[in-house]
Amino acid sequence: MATRRILTGAALLLLSHTTFAGGKQTVPEGYVRVAQAHSVPPESLYSVSLQESSRRLPQGERPWPWTLNVAGKGYRYKTRLEAWQALQVFMKTNSLKRIDVGIAQVNLGWNGQRFTSTWEALDPYVNLNAAAAILRECWDRKPGSWLDAAGCYHHPAGGAPAARYRAFVKSKLAMLQSSPHLPAATAVEQTASASVPDNGLVWIDPRSQ
Repeated sequence: MATRRILTGAALLLLSHTTFAGGKQTVPEGYVRVAQAHSVPPESLYSVSLQESSRRLPQGERPWPWTLNVAGKGYRYKTRLEAWQALQVFMKTNSLKRIDVGIAQVNLGWNGQRFTSTWEALDPYVNLNAAAAILRECWDRKPGSWLDAAGCYHHPAGGAPAARYRAFVKSKLAMLQSSPHLPAATAVEQTASASVPDNGLVWIDPRSQ
C-alpha cells in the first residue's frame, strides 16, 4: 500500500511558509500562535526549533516533531508512536537529564514536569508551548537579548556551550523574514492556548492508506 502523510490544519500551520526573494521565508503560523501566547518573538521560537530538530522535507528545512536526542545523539522517527516507543527503551538505560524530546527538544530531566506524560511531551504544540515558556523565563531572568535567551534555553549555566548555541541560532534567524502579523487572541483563545496553542487542532501521524 502506498504511504502518504495526512496533515490537519494544525500540521500545515507548522510546515507552511512563504518564500521571498533571496530564499528567506516567514515563520509558519503555528509557531507565531504559540509564541504570541508567551510574548516571545516568533522568529526566536522557530529558529530554536530549527536548530534543535530540523529535517529536510518537501517544504524545505523544517523542525521535525518525532525527534529524540539521547546522550548527545539524535534520532528521528517516522511517527509519534515510533518515537514514543523508542523513548521508553532509552529511559530504562539513560538519565532523564540526558534525554531531549520533541520538536523543540525539551529536556525531560530538567523540564519533564511541564508535561503530564512522555506521550504528551511528543505532541508538537505542547512541546512548543513548553519551549516558549522556557525561552520567556530565560528572558525574564536576564532581559535584553533573545539570542542570550536562546543560549540559556540550551545551557542555562552559560559559558562556551551557550555562546556556540547563540551562534547557531543566529544563523537560523538569518534565514527568516519578519513573521506574519496575526490578530490578537481573544480572552477565550488565550485561555485555550495556555494548554493547547493550536486551539484543538492535532497533528495526525503518517498512516498507510
